[in-house]
Amino acid sequence: QVQLVESGGGLVQPGGSLRLSCAASGTIFSINAMGWYRQAPGKDRELVAAITSLDNTNYQDSVKGRFTISRDSGWKTLYLQMNIVKPEDTAVYYCTADLRTAADPKTFLKVWGQGALVTVSS
Repeated sequence: QVQLVESGGGLVQPGGSLRLSCAASGTIFSINAMGWYRQAPGKDRELVAAITSLDNTNYQDSVKGRFTISRDSGWKTLYLQMNIVKPEDTAVYYCTADLRTAADPKTFLKVWGQGALVTVSS
């Protein structure tokens, strides 16, 4: 069983910075991509940033130049560095991974974390 656990959420002032982390555990056969989604109150969940197994990255337009997605070399931890945050960045942030497990390497799964709340307010 694979689990993703986010940490690093909290309250931050507008213009400030915050770094989210996502720790992956379990027996993973391979990872195709990992990403961060967010869901603000009353809104749909949306992709914020993603990184592929080739380290290609893509970002939602509203966070380009402010947020940076990165990972450790073993794909055990995913990060989202959030700079110059705005009130509209307030949301629950979810880590996700597209992967195959060692128990069933033929099946592709999308695994989600439980979410981390980020509140941008003065």
